[in-house]
This record gives sequence, structure tokens and C-alpha cells, in this order.
Amino acid sequence: MSSSTSFTEAMNLTPVSVDGPVARYDGFVNENWTIGPKVHGGVMLALCANAARTAVRSGGQSGVEPIAVSGNFLWAPDPGPMRLTATTRKLGRRVSLVDVELDQGERTAVRATITLAVPEHDATPLLVANPVVPLMTPEPPPGLEPIGPGHPMADVVHLARGCDIRPSLTTMAPRSDGGAPVIEYWVRPRDCAPDVLFALVCGDVSAPVTFGVNRFGWAPTVQLTAYLRAVPADGWLRVLCTTMQIGHEWFDEDHVVVDSAGHVVVQSRQLAMVPAES
Repeated sequence: MSSSTSFTEAMNLTPVSVDGPVARYDGFVNENWTIGPKVHGGVMLALCANAARTAVRSGGQSGVEPIAVSGNFLWAPDPGPMRLTATTRKLGRRVSLVDVELDQGERTAVRATITLAVPEHDATPLLVANPVVPLMTPEPPPGLEPIGPGHPMADVVHLARGCDIRPSLTTMAPRSDGGAPVIEYWVRPRDCAPDVLFALVCGDVSAPVTFGVNRFGWAPTVQLTAYLRAVPADGWLRVLCTTMQIGHEWFDEDHVVVDSAGHVVVQSRQLAMVPAES
């Protein structure tokens, strides 16, 4: 099994076949892009988005990027080979739509729908309510430890072998005022500048917000929807993770990803299962 920590390599797709609107690709995700023993959900969504983008660009739509990704997680695959089947539903002048299934062996792990278009240009938004810039500096605060050997999250977050992840552990604990958790991360790839695919991974990078109510352990995501608002500038990506409600069975988790220039590049919301009480 490959031990590369390159994000670029993790996103590689090998064309297998094209049959009308259906294109098939092979990919491979190694153990450096996992949470515990299973492939990270954001990495699988990024692979799905890449398959959709590849299919649409091969149809003559240059310059398009995924701008909305909605994925349903059916089961959690192990590191190894993946087969992606991209079915183009619409190839439009401004907006295209592609369905993607990510399979391992005979089982489908993810079913995703990807909307593609040319992303937002650099003009100042007509209105923006960015919660990240007032709270988080463009670079990690001095002394903020990366996840790595000796870090309390290193045994689970193997994803940190392929990217530099610096969580603020002080924001994960239950708040003294009983308020909702607000979790802060600084993240960047190790081998390249962040692109829209890596930004999409960051839309699922946080530990579960259930840490804020002393519920730890596996919190499987059932559905995740992300909007990709812009191509990120080079540098650190800032990730702010919050929640609206943590129930006894289900919880929601929102990510806002902001680049080094202060632009919102990803907004995501997921529905996941609350870990069992330990």
C-alpha cells in the first residue's frame, strides 16, 4: 500500500471508461488520509468532486469548479482502491450537474451530487457576514501544536500526516457557561497550495462538536452539503466549527472555511450520529 502523504497524489484519478454521459475512474486513498482505520469523509467527497470536475471539463467546460457538493455516506471504506462513476445529468453553459458514486469492491460508500460552474470572481461581495476573521488570525497563534507524534489526537487523526492541522484544544471542552462549542482549526496541505478540493476536505476536518457535551467516540456522518464559494488563496485555511443542536441521537455540525486573504471559501453543514455515552 502506498504511504505517500501527498494530497495531489491522493486526488489522482485514472480514466477507466466513458460510455455516453457515464465516465468511470479509479482512485486510491492510503492510510494517511484516514480517521482511525477508515477513509476520511471529506477526502471521499473531494474525490467525488474531482471525478465530476474531470468529467465536465472533458466535455469542454473549461474553468469550472465544484460549487456545491451534497453527499450521502452509506458505509465507511478502508484505505485502498476506489472506483468512481460520474454520470453527467446536465452540461450547461453556466451550470452543470453530475452524480457520482464512490465504490469499493461491490459496495457503494458515497453517493454525491455535484453542481459545477465558474466560481465567484475577486470582486468585493455585495454583503458578507464572515464570523471567522474577527475570531481567528490568518496564521496559527504561536505555540499552537500541530497534530503529530505526542499530540492527544495523533492516534486517531491520521489525516494530519498529509496536512498540517492545528486545532485549538481549549475550544473543544465543554463551556463553563453551558453554551454551544466553537472549535477553531488552522489547516494547510504539506505538498501544495490549497485548492478547492483541499478546501472541501477542510469542510469536514473538525473533531465532532459532541466533545463539547462530553460525548466522544465514533460520530458517523450521514449527510454533508458544502458550498464552495471561491478558489482559496495560498496559505493557511482557517476553520470555524459550530452547531445548532446536539440531540440524543443526531447532531448538526457547521464549518466555515476562510483563506489567508479573509475570503469565505467553503461553508458546510452535516448531519451525524451522536456517539454513545461512555
